[in-house]
Amino acid sequence: MNQATGNIRWILRIEGLFLFILSLYIYNFFDYSWTIFIIYFFVPDLSMLAYLINKKVGAISYNIAHSLIGVYIILGLGVVLDIDLYKMVGLIWLSHIGFDRSLGYGLKYEEGFTFTHLGKIGKSKYE
Repeated sequence: MNQATGNIRWILRIEGLFLFILSLYIYNFFDYSWTIFIIYFFVPDLSMLAYLINKKVGAISYNIAHSLIGVYIILGLGVVLDIDLYKMVGLIWLSHIGFDRSLGYGLKYEEGFTFTHLGKIGKSKYE
């Protein structure tokens, strides 16, 4: 299993931080509700409940909720169709993913929650 290490890991984490800051800036630019932002910011983390089923289902669920593919589709539709709800959801979702990635929480491998594309997270005694 290849995982980012060293300088590459830090570059990916800084990219995540940039996505987080940029999405906050754009969200504020559109003057969307910060109350809604706070309420929905951690919704993608509900995908972790799938780990209660098993590691494979947990990793798939987590990766679907934390991949940029869905974000880009929602944001793209929001921009092309000029639908504020889609833009707002996309920006909240993007900020969540950027925040997570800046902290080192990457997409998951089936070996367990702590095995991510950004490297292993947490302490080995928890795995």
